[in-house]
Amino acid sequence: MKKYLKSFWNWLKDLTTLDESAAELYGEAKSRVKEVKSEFKDVKKAAKNVVNQSKDVVDAVKGKKKRGRKPNNKTKTNNSKKRKK
Repeated sequence: MKKYLKSFWNWLKDLTTLDESAAELYGEAKSRVKEVKSEFKDVKKAAKNVVNQSKDVVDAVKGKKKRGRKPNNKTKTNNSKKRKK
C-alpha cells in the first residue's frame, strides 16, 4: 500500500509545475543575491576611496602638500652609445 501511495504522490507531483517554478525562482534569487553582494563590495570600495579623497581636500585647504607617489627623479639614460648609421 505504501508503494502505491508513494507512486501516486510522485505522479501527482509530476503533474504540477509548482516545484519547477519554485526551483527556478530559488535559482534566480540566489544569483541575484550573489550579484547584489558583489555590487555592495564595489560600493564599499568606492566609499572608502571617497573618504580618502575628502581627507586630501581637507589637507589642501589647510595648506598641506599633495599626498601620493613621490616623483621619479631618476635621470634618463644616455643613448649616445648607440651606433649611428
